[in-house]
Amino acid sequence: MMDAEAFLKLETLRSRLLIDLPPLTPQRSDYDLNPQARPAVPRVLRPSAVLIPIVARPQPTILFTRRSIGLKRHAGQVSFPGGAADPGDASLTETALRELREETGIDPALVTVAGYCEAYETVTGFAVLPVVGILSEGFTLAPDEREVDAVFEVPLAYLLDPANCHEEKSVINGSPRRFYVFDYRGHYIWGATAAMLKGLSGRLR
Repeated sequence: MMDAEAFLKLETLRSRLLIDLPPLTPQRSDYDLNPQARPAVPRVLRPSAVLIPIVARPQPTILFTRRSIGLKRHAGQVSFPGGAADPGDASLTETALRELREETGIDPALVTVAGYCEAYETVTGFAVLPVVGILSEGFTLAPDEREVDAVFEVPLAYLLDPANCHEEKSVINGSPRRFYVFDYRGHYIWGATAAMLKGLSGRLR
């Protein structure tokens, strides 16, 4: 496995990622580990995007948010900055960058988009495009307290190590469910966010 710092080179990232904006047809989903739960009738998924911000530190990290406990969806969960596409967004890349600014206060001008991972279907009905970007140091945080309780970083090297990703199972909304988990110093990263991280790790490794 390459050293995490090597992935800060834009050409290295682009050699591992999808360069052209891919179609929003999910290739991976929450149902990969839970095929018995997949709806019998295809659903109309809501277009959305997240930004996976790789922070260009001497030891690179990935930046996450912890969603506000007062939200109706995914309250208190760790996620990437992101959300549903707005009619005014020119592309899903713009969606991800807009959500970065709205949720964390970080200026999108500090982000260099490196590429994309495959779209991901969530059990809650979203088709999510993961946009991978390099975030320059020196950014200022001003989180939207209505949406975000905390912003934190996890070393990229930790997330690229397969030993740090494992499966767990639980009963969610009355149904048994399996999901991926990364647990870093009390930051419990699970579900779709962990699955997208696993997909990114697979590409980078």
